[in-house]
Amino acid sequence: MAEMSTLRTFLFSLLLFASHPLIPPTAADGRWQLLQKSIGISSMHMQLLKNDRVVMYDRTDFGPSTLPLASGKCHNDPTNTAVQVDCTAHSVEYDVLSNKFRALTVQSNVWCSSGGVMPDGKLVQTGGFSDGELRVRVFSPCESCDWHETPNGLAAKRWYATNHVLPDGRQIVVGGREQFNYEFVPKNIAADTFKLHFLSETNERGVENNLYPFVFLNVDGNLFIFANNQAILLDYVNNKVVKTYPKIPGGEPRSYPSTGSAVLLPLKNLTAANIQAEVLVCGGAPKASFVQALQGKFVKALDTCARISITDPKPNWVLETMPLARVMGDMVLLPNGKVLVINGARSGSAGWDLGRDPVLNPVLYMPDNEIESRFKILNPTKIPRMYHSTAVLLRDGRVLVGGSNPHAYYNFTGVLYPTELSLEAFYPGYLDAKFNNLRPTIVAPKSMSGIRYSKKLKIEVVITGEVTLNLLSVTMVSPSFNTHSFSMNQRLLVLGNDKVMASGKSTYKIEVITPGSGNLAPAGFYLLFVVHQDIPSQGIWVHLK
Repeated sequence: MAEMSTLRTFLFSLLLFASHPLIPPTAADGRWQLLQKSIGISSMHMQLLKNDRVVMYDRTDFGPSTLPLASGKCHNDPTNTAVQVDCTAHSVEYDVLSNKFRALTVQSNVWCSSGGVMPDGKLVQTGGFSDGELRVRVFSPCESCDWHETPNGLAAKRWYATNHVLPDGRQIVVGGREQFNYEFVPKNIAADTFKLHFLSETNERGVENNLYPFVFLNVDGNLFIFANNQAILLDYVNNKVVKTYPKIPGGEPRSYPSTGSAVLLPLKNLTAANIQAEVLVCGGAPKASFVQALQGKFVKALDTCARISITDPKPNWVLETMPLARVMGDMVLLPNGKVLVINGARSGSAGWDLGRDPVLNPVLYMPDNEIESRFKILNPTKIPRMYHSTAVLLRDGRVLVGGSNPHAYYNFTGVLYPTELSLEAFYPGYLDAKFNNLRPTIVAPKSMSGIRYSKKLKIEVVITGEVTLNLLSVTMVSPSFNTHSFSMNQRLLVLGNDKVMASGKSTYKIEVITPGSGNLAPAGFYLLFVVHQDIPSQGIWVHLK
């Protein structure tokens, strides 16, 4: 009997482990801080601006939010099934430095829209649902600014599309539901759309799996576009596909609603004749996960990443295994060139109430390590961040995390995963106080300095501890537009260090060369960091012109 009892206990332990995988208790780092218990809305979309404020919004047909608008500023939509006249906010501006927020007014439905910051620092946001699907909205970073909307700013209806800022200062808007084409904003005289058969070829009837395509500007000026499980290189000027990449091994979909995430890995050796560019795609849901989740069957998410050098003459995907399976995760480039994988679920799919088993632990991906030692599990949050969660890098090196609303409306009780109105900050391990003596402090140039292409840039830093000169480098990170597990316009450039010299007690001067063209770094505002032994300084805003 004792042996049978022991066997039952052992089998029960195996079942418990299978349903709740153990997280290694050692080697984890990073910490969490609750910034706001509620900002009144659920942050479905998020963009950091040059004044250290983050614009966020959800959708206007959720029903009333918990944040009122100023008197007289109501959204009136007779087609809104929740409430026709809504006098509550569905957008906020969050001030990072003061940890305060204010209500903003959107007058059309911004649900599942897209956007990016223009070279002048203004946020241009496109599309949405219903009365918002043809809208272009502009938000200027100033003390009391609010949204300005152009009713027919788009040539085609855009819902679940992707934007990317181009070297000429325009944004390209790619795809969207039932839109197998692209266009540019601001509109040109002809207001044209341009067919892109790749988007119809990657569309699965009844499921799609090609929405919010992953779009990156390649170093040759063409666009890498990934949808479903395959990718192309598009010459958008001549509307010509110049390269077709192999499918990801295994053929599993990675785009909405299978919803993995992707980043363009840090660009290095920027003065070389041939600059390598690599893309990393992580997580997602296996084929048919969306349909099975609708039937109450929640399939385990993918635990693989696929990495490819998009500049190679004969590129191939290389698969890697993550320590935690993840769908609806976000990927954030950190100032030291590492990648934070955060938010999401272990099973199910994107869509209303279709995700299960929240992944509370972020994972750090270290792209320069050997392939078997690139992942590290970090300390967990206590707040599930499921469908419609967001994450962006801040100037101080923290990662701002918000959102999560797996429901058609605001739901706070009687559901597995309530609508989440809170904001958190994740502190990567490099912000630990034990690294303060290694952390650079930038003393020159000052914030908002204008810089030009292919010019020498001198940066002065203070480091109180022992300095390893060859482990000092400079990086530039573009602030990204984050929604639905993809950060549009996200890129990091490693400027390196061409020359380093001591210039006084604990003071060092670093000389670097700025990026050579808009193909490497489109004009605009960037966060510039000095990194020492993987420990970044606080960033400063620089304006690349």
